[in-house]
Amino acid sequence: MRSPGPCPPVAAGRSIGRVAGTTPGEPKPQRSGPAEPSPGIRIARPFGIPVFISPYWFLIAGLFVFLYARGLVQSVPGELRYPVAAAFVVLLYASVLVHELSHSVVARAFGLPVRRILLYPLGGFSEIEREAPTPGREFLVSAAGPAISLALAAVGYGVSRAVYGGGLTGPVQGGGVASVLLDQLVFANLLVGLFNLLPGLPLDGGRMLRAGVWKLTGNPGRATVAAAWAGRVLAACVLIVPLALYARAGYGIQLFNVAWLAVIAAFMWTGAGQALRATRVRERLPALQARTLARRAIPIPANLPLAEAIRRADAAQARALVVVDHEDRPIAIVNETAVMATPPQRRPWIEAGTLARTIDPGLVLPADLSGMALIEAVRRTPASEYLLVEPSGQVFGVLATADLDHAFAGA
Repeated sequence: MRSPGPCPPVAAGRSIGRVAGTTPGEPKPQRSGPAEPSPGIRIARPFGIPVFISPYWFLIAGLFVFLYARGLVQSVPGELRYPVAAAFVVLLYASVLVHELSHSVVARAFGLPVRRILLYPLGGFSEIEREAPTPGREFLVSAAGPAISLALAAVGYGVSRAVYGGGLTGPVQGGGVASVLLDQLVFANLLVGLFNLLPGLPLDGGRMLRAGVWKLTGNPGRATVAAAWAGRVLAACVLIVPLALYARAGYGIQLFNVAWLAVIAAFMWTGAGQALRATRVRERLPALQARTLARRAIPIPANLPLAEAIRRADAAQARALVVVDHEDRPIAIVNETAVMATPPQRRPWIEAGTLARTIDPGLVLPADLSGMALIEAVRRTPASEYLLVEPSGQVFGVLATADLDHAFAGA
């Protein structure tokens, strides 16, 4: 692509001279868009979907094993309590994995890409990269998890009744360790299924509620707000109602139970808050336009001293430097962070091209990009600067990730 001359002016801002003069130790703008989560340890790849487990899971799993083993004093011999407790914890999280896989499989059946499944101390999360296009599909994807959990509970209950004559309605007679594990697994899946049906985000029931409100109103944003506030009400109830009942009945309540209820309530409140913030961002995403965020750029040869390049940019009130070849074609973008890190006394002796990144195809973006399309384009090829071009191929300017982050935070 040819660059016939300096790029068209954009909104007024700092010149690159003033940018370069800032102290390198000053705080830099932080990425405020969706952060890349730490995937943890990959343990499986069912149906081609990577499954990762959080390192913190092992700490919580160890605590669960200890607590559960203490509750097996009456039903399991002493030397088997901890192995049985460990087996139960593994089976419990296997059930959580099946729960999440059901979400992912249904999502993929509807053409929604699934990036991975994350297992963390309080459960699991299916990372579906795109929102369902209709409320009906949203409902089905959300309902798949609780449905499979309740189905597993029903199958386990049937097996327990048929083989051991026990289950949730009464104690097992002579079933031994296997019956204890089976009954606890039935109870765990029943609890997971019913708890996730509670109508409030971030639970599956909240997404089902969102789908219903979306269907009635035709407004997915309004539906998210309704389901998120329902989630916050539920979070408060999870903590307050049990405590009030205990207090009214005059029963004591263990500190561990209070802490556990508080953790669950905090998880629900935080998830609902994240949904509200995401909705506010989505509503204002159309305001994120590459053209309005672009920095004016000037073309420079690669061997131009950095100090002279900064002087030219400052004189032109530009905030970006694009390295061009002998045919005036852009080939690299000077990195702002590298410029700021270069002491002023060294700038006359350093060629600007040595601080530039080659313009790969992923770093060239249409100047007309906006909203989610702009965010996704940046996510595909992470970088600090991008070259914006017109449909004709003419250079429009440079988009700095820091500016996009600042606008994203404002959204």
